[in-house]
Amino acid sequence: MSAATMRIALVGNPNCGKTALFNQLTGGRQKVANYAGVTVERKEGRFTAPSGRMLQILDLPGTYSFDATSPDEQITRDVLEGNYPGEQAPDLIVCVADATNLRLHLRFVLEVRRLGRPVVLALNMMDAARQRGIVIDVPELQRRLGMPVVETVAVKRGGAQALIAQVDGEVPAAAPAQPDDPLSRADLHAQVRELLAATVSMPRATAAIDDALDRWALHPVFGLAILAAVMFLVFQAVYAAGKPMSDLIGDGFAWLGGHAAAGLPEGPLKGLIVDGVFAGMGTVLGFLPEILVLFFFILMLEESGYLPRAAFLLDRLMLSVGLTGRSFIPLLSSFACAIPGIMGTRSITDPRDRLTTILVAPLMTCSARLPVYALLIGAFIPLRRVFGIFNLQGLVLFALYLAGIVGAMAVGWTIKRMRRDRSEHALLMELPSYRLPKPRDVAIGLWERGMVFLKRLTGVILALTVLMWFISTFPSPPAGATGPAIDYSFAGYIGRGLTYIFAPLGFNWQISLSLIPAFAARETAVAALATVYAVAGGEADSAGLSHALAANFSLASALSLLVWFAFAPQCMSTLAVIRRETRSWRNVAIAFGYMFAVAYVAAFATYQITRALT
Repeated sequence: MSAATMRIALVGNPNCGKTALFNQLTGGRQKVANYAGVTVERKEGRFTAPSGRMLQILDLPGTYSFDATSPDEQITRDVLEGNYPGEQAPDLIVCVADATNLRLHLRFVLEVRRLGRPVVLALNMMDAARQRGIVIDVPELQRRLGMPVVETVAVKRGGAQALIAQVDGEVPAAAPAQPDDPLSRADLHAQVRELLAATVSMPRATAAIDDALDRWALHPVFGLAILAAVMFLVFQAVYAAGKPMSDLIGDGFAWLGGHAAAGLPEGPLKGLIVDGVFAGMGTVLGFLPEILVLFFFILMLEESGYLPRAAFLLDRLMLSVGLTGRSFIPLLSSFACAIPGIMGTRSITDPRDRLTTILVAPLMTCSARLPVYALLIGAFIPLRRVFGIFNLQGLVLFALYLAGIVGAMAVGWTIKRMRRDRSEHALLMELPSYRLPKPRDVAIGLWERGMVFLKRLTGVILALTVLMWFISTFPSPPAGATGPAIDYSFAGYIGRGLTYIFAPLGFNWQISLSLIPAFAARETAVAALATVYAVAGGEADSAGLSHALAANFSLASALSLLVWFAFAPQCMSTLAVIRRETRSWRNVAIAFGYMFAVAYVAAFATYQITRALT
């Protein structure tokens, strides 16, 4: 790092707009990584100030207090104090506070000031504060705190100019460090009351619009109905909005594959490109729009402030099954991927509640399952309307997501019954104000998640696709062979061996074979099936694969496979994160064992019942 580079740490309570401010400062020039030895996410970015000075911005995990009760709060404290191994103390701390809720946020500001390091206070959401009639005497607040205080509106272009001007100047003098002991911390509440009385005029504690919306959103009956309707419509939209774009991508890859096949001579290279890359990776890429549609709605719910209210609504229900309302957000994150969901359990302070949430998080239907669901639903579920308005394929998708939720609740209830201490831990959390999601923040979130998918596609999925092509192509059939060439390949032998285990579930050897690479990445099951059927002479696109499955697979087998993927432990990355988070191979074995057993029994029952009814 050059001498001219200044290191700035952004800190603050959750929901203060800290990350939105980080996005405005750094734009796309950021990198995401984990702290060494742990799985708490960190974001770093660079920003060139008007003076030409390079600023390195670090977005630290949100925390309410330095009385750390979770690992992410402990990391924030250690980094700010300069005690984190291999991490330099920041040259400047920017403490971001929600200007509409200074009663809560100022206590943390006072804790940061006690560190004896240069601090700037950014009063964020000042536009919302003015709309609510909140008046803040900024010069007086600055004088009493002994630190620069600037106004910001992180979600508006140019809303960070005052902060940029402040950090581009001289580093402010640090307040004297103060001892950290229980007696001095107790005085912080009194200091906050004095600051509020002297500098803040507030007509009412909460916004009128928030109170009006919460009368419905937090109602014990209507609130749950609204939540169920919201989630139902989200999954309907995945098919309604995502399917046309997926079909367009599939047609594009089919066109490219056809031209590649026409321009390449017969041989292994042609097979690799057409049957491996275009058939395998192209089929998986075709489901990216549906994944992005799901991410879009999750981001909208996050940005609007609705998710904490959903957690509050579900707290009583989740307590009854051995979880807590604080588990809701990590579990909802697991709909995108179980890995950040499991990492998100670090905000759960009770170790037993946290372990339970970790063990059930993989049952949430992550986006990696979506290509498998979309493929099988498209092949076997007719595209028709139910009651004239609902998409039948969307209903089936919603049922699969619901199956994961019900399964998680059942497992949580079982764990609660098995452990000795069945006490309940009430949920205490801040409900942020409602906000209109900002297109820029939603776009950045979609970009990040899309890039994660594409990196997996060009990394592990590409490698596994090439491997599947190789074992499906070699060795060549012996002289005088009468069956299809793929029957004599490594894939044919391995797949037929696996059918002894999976035949009771209705899986043929191709499906059984696809379960192996799916353990590395669930999406690879689709790429594996596309490659196997393409090598066997099928079409190299998603439509051709759907036709091949429909011709070689019964409805009972398809429903059995859908149920298998709803519960199976087919992601070694998730198991690795469980090991790192719990530091126990025993918990990994428990997670793998119970999910495999549940998946096998559920798929077996589905197959046998469907066969009996059809």
